[in-house]
Amino acid sequence: MNTLSMLLWVALPYAGIAVFVVGHIWRYRYDKFGWTTRSSQTYENRLLRWGSPMFHFGILCVLVGHAVGLLVPREWLYAIGIDEHMYHIGATVLGTAAAILTLAGLAILIYRRRTVGPVFLATTPMDKVMYVFLGLTLVFGTLATFIYQLFGPGYEYRATIGPWVRSILLLQPRPDLMTGAPLMFQLHALTATLLFILWPFTRLVHVFSAPVQYLFRPYIVYRSRDEHRSGARATRRGWDPVSAPDPQRLRRP
Repeated sequence: MNTLSMLLWVALPYAGIAVFVVGHIWRYRYDKFGWTTRSSQTYENRLLRWGSPMFHFGILCVLVGHAVGLLVPREWLYAIGIDEHMYHIGATVLGTAAAILTLAGLAILIYRRRTVGPVFLATTPMDKVMYVFLGLTLVFGTLATFIYQLFGPGYEYRATIGPWVRSILLLQPRPDLMTGAPLMFQLHALTATLLFILWPFTRLVHVFSAPVQYLFRPYIVYRSRDEHRSGARATRRGWDPVSAPDPQRLRRP
């Protein structure tokens, strides 16, 4: 195994995992006020109303599909009755639809951010870098699906890329599994790794900001201030009218 393969398929993934974890901890401890998407809905809503749901729903389906395809061994799917043909149809058809939906939503969001003046002014340099790597990751993954899965001979990534991902997570890296993978799959994996390195320092941190604590917070009790309700205290004004000054007091002695 040469040095380049060790750098690309062992050192870089572990560096990405370390930066991803430590970076989020650091960002949460020292930049809580920056832990936000910096919403620009008040600047423009028409394009956002279309682009945001398309992107978020599509990327959610893409992430679920990657989790199943890369983290779940084939034998586990066989055990619950999902054979190779069923998986291929689901991964190809649903995966392609999710990828197209995600790319369309991302294109709308980038067009909005570039053409709407206030939104463009609110765009930071890190936002631009994030969009580049996010777009490249999606494009390379979609091209790999089209070239090899839809219109090509097919590529069994669950026998190579999937075991490689699991070997990294199990601290038993096998870079040899990626050296023979097609170029588009390699580029997809590399840009995804770089995106994970950038993740903690971008607006993507809002992914981990689900309001789970709302499920466990105590109830908020509201009391009525209806004046006609028995026992209710009368509403008091917060100000008093100002009258004209007394002329007698304004006279000099």
